[in-house]
Amino acid sequence: MSKLSIRDLDVNGKAVLMRVDFNVPLNDAGEITDDTRIVSALPSIKHLLDSGAKLTLCSHLGRPKGESDLKYSLRPAAARLGELLGKDVAFAESCVSEETAAARVAIQSGEVMLLENTRFYAEEKANEAGFAKALAGNAEIFVNDAFGTAHRAHASTEGVTHHIAQSAMGLLIERELEFLQGKLESPEKPFVAIMGGAKVSDKIQVIKAMMDKADTFIIGGAMAYTFRKAQGYKIGKSLVENDCLELALEILELAKTRGINFHLPADTRITQEFSPDAETKVTAVYGEGGEIPDDWEGIDIGDQAIGDFCQIVANAKTVLWNGPMGVFEMDNFAAGTKALTKAVAGSSALTIVGGGDSVTAVKKFGNPDDFDFISTGGGASLELLEGKVLPGVAALTNK
Repeated sequence: MSKLSIRDLDVNGKAVLMRVDFNVPLNDAGEITDDTRIVSALPSIKHLLDSGAKLTLCSHLGRPKGESDLKYSLRPAAARLGELLGKDVAFAESCVSEETAAARVAIQSGEVMLLENTRFYAEEKANEAGFAKALAGNAEIFVNDAFGTAHRAHASTEGVTHHIAQSAMGLLIERELEFLQGKLESPEKPFVAIMGGAKVSDKIQVIKAMMDKADTFIIGGAMAYTFRKAQGYKIGKSLVENDCLELALEILELAKTRGINFHLPADTRITQEFSPDAETKVTAVYGEGGEIPDDWEGIDIGDQAIGDFCQIVANAKTVLWNGPMGVFEMDNFAAGTKALTKAVAGSSALTIVGGGDSVTAVKKFGNPDDFDFISTGGGASLELLEGKVLPGVAALTNK
């Protein structure tokens, strides 16, 4: 790790500003429906408080368009954090007002305050220097533990580092880098990369980056139909990226040239109606009449593909999974994603789940504890796997 970690710091008696990711889902009554992101920040928060920090937390929530909108208030997050910590969490109605600045100065060692939504200010996403300086306030140390926003150069992730003497990563970001970079630097073989989701275009850079490391690719989700159409098969009404057909052929040829096993689903579960009680059926195997009729669409991998993919996972030593196999939100379209969740969970391999819908699937069909690592970042995970530098990490102080 080339960047400072909170493990390297003496924070006793010092004012610390910490960027957390409390972008939690709220219902219409303003109640938190999933506190996973708050729970994920607890180890770093407890470490700092137990070490005597005078702690101020900041975060965004939702997309309030650069102005105050109380339906995106972080007040419920402050209340939930207080419950989880078993202590009072002060709440500031503003990020950068004179009252907030005074309240921050008054924080004592072991106390914590949460500032209101940073995105109530347009200057946050614009990374405006004056706002960043005001947000930095009296902080002597900055800690970034919001991996899900580390790919954004915003005032609260990148800008504040220019106005605070030391900037370090929290335990959450440290762990993300350990698994998404460190563990995948020279993974134990066979290394299987499972890529799902809707679009080839969303995953192309990850696929290309992983081709330097992976022995085997498993492709599922709607992106598989783009590959099958590129190969000349009929895919009915299935989702497809027609502008990516040449790209799909390039990937297939690149895999062939490099001797990489590149597995597309052998068959497909299809439907004529996109609804929870719709009839489904499984096609024959591709190459043996397995094309999708004109008035049907693919919504999941088929039974043969499920068996094939689960067998590949069973023999792996390292598994990276990013993206579902189908429309798993509906139970009648979920068989492929459910089976793969259980296969990865039961594998003896090192199992890494990259953020977004894969995490939702893990929670729906499995136990998160059965996986070695589950990333908290969607876009940030993808960019890190692509080999990109994340601004929120790059801005931290070098060791």
